Amino acid sequence: MSASRVPTKGNLINSKKSLELSTLGYELLDKKRNILIRELMSLIDKAKSVQGKIDKAYDDAYEALQMANITMGFCDEISRSVPEEDSLTLSYRSVMGVEIPIVAMKEKDGLDLDYGLYSTSSLLDLARGRFEEVKQLTAQLAEIENSVYRLASAISTTQRRANALKNIMIPRFTDDVKYITDALDEKDREEFSRLKVIKKQKADAAGKDSE
Repeated sequence: MSASRVPTKGNLINSKKSLELSTLGYELLDKKRNILIRELMSLIDKAKSVQGKIDKAYDDAYEALQMANITMGFCDEISRSVPEEDSLTLSYRSVMGVEIPIVAMKEKDGLDLDYGLYSTSSLLDLARGRFEEVKQLTAQLAEIENSVYRLASAISTTQRRANALKNIMIPRFTDDVKYITDALDEKDREEFSRLKVIKKQKADAAGKDSE
């Protein structure tokens, strides 16, 4: 028998407190899990929408690039004038303690071109605009997929902890409280019976003395 199950009033108080804390902990974890699941489901729906848009955006962008290549010749030289993307910023928001990334990218002005207009056509401008849309959607999808991964991991961890409280800790403390309570009640009954016997013995002895 562990020391915590020794039937004393101190252990009973401690076991009741542990049971109360475990129950509260389970309720909080269950609430957290439900909130995270709702957030995850909303992101999954959003991911489906963005994925559909990005697939079409890629098709449209490559089609526009192909048309520009046909009319202007291959655009390899012009593509080298396009600078590397450096406007991405990363910040975070918290959902029940889970850090969710926020990926932002500066949208370029339609007139902010990286190449000259003299030797190009509007078809290249169209291709550039569509690939700009692809970049924006890719950043959105990266944010969503990373958020989904983090939320799924947090939900799994929360579920394991909630299950441990529900299936192990709460039943254990419930059993401890019942065991100690029953043992103390039995002890009280035995003490009450013993006092009754002593009282009867004293009363019998007093009766004999008076005779």
